[in-house]
Amino acid sequence: MGNKSRERIYGASVRAAAERAAAARKEADRLACEAWNKRMLSFQGPAQPSPTLGDALNAGYCYLEVKCLACETHQTVALDIIRRRKSTPIHELERYMRCRQCSELSGFPYKRSHLVALRTTKISVRDPRSEWWPGER
Repeated sequence: MGNKSRERIYGASVRAAAERAAAARKEADRLACEAWNKRMLSFQGPAQPSPTLGDALNAGYCYLEVKCLACETHQTVALDIIRRRKSTPIHELERYMRCRQCSELSGFPYKRSHLVALRTTKISVRDPRSEWWPGER
């Protein structure tokens, strides 16, 4: 009598369970990012707790929209180039954001920026900047 290896007996079910777990993590991260975006856009403030950098990247949110409080410009920052641990919460990135235009005008790094929302794409004509809900005042 030949013995079947454990890989052959249980391998398919183990791989299927791992794939379901990865899909569930991705869905949970996406829902956490959407909830944080809704809190940010409706309350207009730093919503805590925020998803981590790794959660946002896993969910497909590769950009963070930032608004300069001085010149009112909206810019997107790519999250995959930020040199922080993946366990860093998104709301902690606010203190490191600087407006390039205001910094060039003042001659020193201008740090008055505000996080707006996580985005899947950059700001463009087809995908405009995020608006405060229910409309800016």
